[in-house]
Amino acid sequence: MQFSRDGNDEAVHGSFLWVEAGDRTGITLISPLGQTIATIDITPESATLRQTGRLPRTAADPDALAASELGWPLPIAGLQGWLRGCVVAANGQKFVASPQADSVITREGWRIRYVTWQEESPARFRPRRIDLERSSNASSVGDITLRLVIDSWQAP
Repeated sequence: MQFSRDGNDEAVHGSFLWVEAGDRTGITLISPLGQTIATIDITPESATLRQTGRLPRTAADPDALAASELGWPLPIAGLQGWLRGCVVAANGQKFVASPQADSVITREGWRIRYVTWQEESPARFRPRRIDLERSSNASSVGDITLRLVIDSWQAP
C-alpha cells in the first residue's frame, strides 16, 4: 500500500489472512517478517481491532477504525465483495469482474483493476491480483494505492 500522510509519501508492506464464518469476518494483518500487526474482528454491529500492548478498540465502522488505529486507510467494508469480483459501481449498478470486464470505479470512489486471474476450473476464474486506487480529498491522507495478490483460496 502506498499513500500520502500530511504531504509525505508512505508505504506499508505485508500480508493478511481473511477468514469468514457466517456473519463474522476476521482479518489478521501480518508484517513482512511474519509478525501479527493487528487483528480485526467484524460483526454486523461493530469491529474490534487488537494490537499487542494496546487496549482493544471497537467502532461501528471498520474502515474508520482501521484508519484511526493503524494510521493508514484500509477499505475493509468493500473488500469482502471486491476480493470475489463483486462490486457496486459508482452508478449504483452491480459489477461482476471477469477476465473480460476487469476495471470499475466503486460508489466509494475506488478504481479497481482486476489485473490477473487464476483458473479454478474450466470457465471459472478467481481474482489473483487486484489493484485499488483512490484520490482523497482529506489533506491528511492523499492518494492511496493498494496492490493485493491472493495467494490461495480455501472453501468454507
